[in-house]
Amino acid sequence: MTKIGESCVFCGKKRTAVRLLITGLSGAICDECAQQAYNIVAENTTKAGAHSFLPNKKELPKPADIKAFLDQYVIGQDEAKRYLSVSVYNHYKRLIQKVTTDDVEIEKSNIIMVGATGTGKTLLARTIAKKLHVPFSIVDATVLTEAGYVGEDIESILTRLLQAADYDVEAAQRGIVFIDEIDKIARKGDNPSITRDVSGEGVQQGLLKLLEGAVVNVPPQGGRKHPEQRMIPVDTRNILFICGGAFDGIEKKIAQRLNTRVVGYVASKDTSVVDRENMLKYITPTDLKSFGMIPEIIGRLPILTYLKPLDRTALRRILTEPKNSIIKQYVKLFEMDQITLSFDEEVYEYVVDKAVELKLGARGLRSIVEAIMMDAMYQMPSGNTKKLSVTLDYAKDKFEGADINRLQIA
Repeated sequence: MTKIGESCVFCGKKRTAVRLLITGLSGAICDECAQQAYNIVAENTTKAGAHSFLPNKKELPKPADIKAFLDQYVIGQDEAKRYLSVSVYNHYKRLIQKVTTDDVEIEKSNIIMVGATGTGKTLLARTIAKKLHVPFSIVDATVLTEAGYVGEDIESILTRLLQAADYDVEAAQRGIVFIDEIDKIARKGDNPSITRDVSGEGVQQGLLKLLEGAVVNVPPQGGRKHPEQRMIPVDTRNILFICGGAFDGIEKKIAQRLNTRVVGYVASKDTSVVDRENMLKYITPTDLKSFGMIPEIIGRLPILTYLKPLDRTALRRILTEPKNSIIKQYVKLFEMDQITLSFDEEVYEYVVDKAVELKLGARGLRSIVEAIMMDAMYQMPSGNTKKLSVTLDYAKDKFEGADINRLQIA
């Protein structure tokens, strides 16, 4: 009879037949069985983790906590942060408290954010994903087309959510989807046409069932559907949709509604309180309809908020203050090569001035800094210099020598 500790209690192999035998109080396990046990535990932990995306009631992040987290990464935009924080918090509550004692069913509140390019819509979505305990995905509406046409089917939105949830359907069904560039699927015009609007109104019609809540057959690998393909049914009733778009030119629609161009003393007196520098603060669902969004989809996005245009002060703060600010990123990049990087205060002012001059928004800040730092990033890793102090003269010389035409936004 084999003594305890001389063979594996799982596979029965003796000590001489395995590389390692780990002995315990009442038996032993070989290295192969230990590895297999580890894989089983890891796999089941992953699956369990997918089903436990939600925190319990005590751990539920309050709206103020969510906004405080956003404040660490995104400068300003307090109005949008408040709306976003409340929507996400209510989404958590809906999922935790599925059935109430008085049979009151809480409906989800999808949200739409309107703001000029570079004001932080996508950044807000990416940042809030770090805070969430639910599957989260970001999709681009520009690639979507009506079913049967070149492009991606509307259902591919849910494919990305499934991938974020490791194809755990139950977890994906309580996730959050951020649809970027929602304005690009606006109706192309009010006049009837002999051709179908397959990437505009057609996509909006297809999105209706997703936003409202329905069981949708999703292709697991995305792309175009075909008859023999295996589909995964996904219920979208508990999926929160956050949409964002620049809606370029919607300010004119708002101005027309506010009647800011009327002639007359009394009329000009009434409209003098209108903030012409930030017309988006007066946006209403009516303006979205005028822009080309169909009424049905507007009704399924009940929460409407806006992002303020970035002024010089905000751009200056964005450059250095957030946890992952542009300047901190470049300092970290040089630090990886054991190079100490520093910037003079005047350089920050110069970068902001150029961003305002070129109307690039927050995205342009990185392009400008990249143009200034390109030569140093190319040469210094191969050299012996371990310290670089960027002065105003250095910044001007490098930026003016770069091709700035590629930075300008038409």
